Amino acid sequence: MERYAKSPPRIEGMVSLKVDNLAYRTTIEDLRRVFSRYGEVGDVYIPRDPYTFESRGFAFVRYPTDREADSAIREMDGRRIDGREIRVQRAKYGRPNSRRMSGAVSMGWSAWFAV
Repeated sequence: MERYAKSPPRIEGMVSLKVDNLAYRTTIEDLRRVFSRYGEVGDVYIPRDPYTFESRGFAFVRYPTDREADSAIREMDGRRIDGREIRVQRAKYGRPNSRRMSGAVSMGWSAWFAV
């Protein structure tokens, strides 16, 4: 058993995609498997409700290059995963900085969101 949690991936310079309309049962492993067809997936994150820990129905998938990200958008936008037609687009923003996040935390928002 690991003694310490795994370090978060280095996401600087990666291209972030936002995947909308996910089924609540879709897992990180499901997304990694499907999106790895279009290149090396650097990270997958599914935001969860802070109280129920259930999926919020969207995710972020990161690729190291624009080429891989564009291929994933082209091939996956409108496809079905777990019975839902997903929408894939470039994320407008990454993780909010700590100053911006301080207000969001006080309002009970998750640590991840795209505006």
